[in-house]
Amino acid sequence: MKIYKKLMMLGLFAVSPLTYATSGLVFIHGTGHQTDALSDYWTREFVDSVRQGAASPDNYLVINCDFDQYMWDDAAAGCLAGQLTQFIDSKNINDLTLLTHSNGGNVVRWILSNPTWDSRYPKIINATSRVIALAPSSGGTPLADAVTQGNVFETSLGWLLGYGSDAVKQQQVSWMSSYNNSWLYGTSGRPALPSPFEVVVGSDVDSAFWDSDSYCAGYQYQVALETTQNWLDDCSDGFLECQSQSAAGSVWFKDIQRTAGKEPLSHQQSRRACFNLDTLIRDLI
Repeated sequence: MKIYKKLMMLGLFAVSPLTYATSGLVFIHGTGHQTDALSDYWTREFVDSVRQGAASPDNYLVINCDFDQYMWDDAAAGCLAGQLTQFIDSKNINDLTLLTHSNGGNVVRWILSNPTWDSRYPKIINATSRVIALAPSSGGTPLADAVTQGNVFETSLGWLLGYGSDAVKQQQVSWMSSYNNSWLYGTSGRPALPSPFEVVVGSDVDSAFWDSDSYCAGYQYQVALETTQNWLDDCSDGFLECQSQSAAGSVWFKDIQRTAGKEPLSHQQSRRACFNLDTLIRDLI
């Protein structure tokens, strides 16, 4: 301590290196054109619960962008970059946690993987400390192929995927494989992302009407997702197969390993306060 005080007097340590560390938390939605993601995508309950774990709970932002576009589009990554940059600048953020869901993880990976694409990207990359990716569609989904090809599921999946949007086309399995091999970091054989990309994997869907757990985040969505699950591997959240969710970054945990009652998280439930997911994230950050 005496040595530290002497160094302070000499001006070698004017302040503690942690003094100017300002944390921020950002909620980034998945596919869809959001104008009120706080209410329509996440819910106030989930956001308010999660942000209580942040160093500065009031330094948070809920993104509203048009993620019906290709991830690199100005309405998608461009919009996200604009809102992140404004947040970073207005709050002097240099310790940024990004919480993504589904296709939001792809938009974030685009920014983190392509620093020369947009002059705003380097600032975002430098400020980002970690990404917590909830059920990311890193490897795409066969359901996007089905919708793009005009399959009968197009109508029933409209609430989840949109109707033939560019974002849906992008999430076809072969298309995501191409992007992962050429434009995006974080998958096997590719450069690592500049920040940890920690994944929560949803592994199943429960829709038994007698089970109260099936009603978390809306029973009707559970029924729909259990139907679409028939088109996917045994390990899936009704929209994404587990291997797709874990294709980029590292797996933080598979739902049943840590959720209350070892309950699985459907694709709808992985963005809501279901089975203590919000508490797990809050404790991590």
